[in-house]
Amino acid sequence: MKFSQRLAYYLLGLLIGGMFLYYFLDAKDTRFCYLPNCRVLKELRSKPLHFTKEAEENMNTFTIDDIKKSLTYGDVDFSKSNVSKGNGKLYIIEGKDQNMKDITIYMVNYSDKVVLEKVEYTKK
Repeated sequence: MKFSQRLAYYLLGLLIGGMFLYYFLDAKDTRFCYLPNCRVLKELRSKPLHFTKEAEENMNTFTIDDIKKSLTYGDVDFSKSNVSKGNGKLYIIEGKDQNMKDITIYMVNYSDKVVLEKVEYTKK
């Protein structure tokens, strides 16, 4: 068998295998998070969300969609985050609200829940 035939068979098999994986993994809504930012945000999204009194007062200014969007597309500030706070760890997420203004979200990640401490506009 010539090299060109072997290459054609290899590429055909690779294409069929890639389509097979894409179809089955897409059906499960599987996402691969290897980077630290993605892993932290995925963990924060997967747990039930609770609010402090200060955060409930801020909900007049910010919507829950702002928080969900920031937990999907935001950036974790690791230089200020991962600080122990009680039995959990504090994470500071920088995102944007519906008006595309910068916001900062302070969340504490416990083993069974996530507590939203406060949301504020980013000071520059």
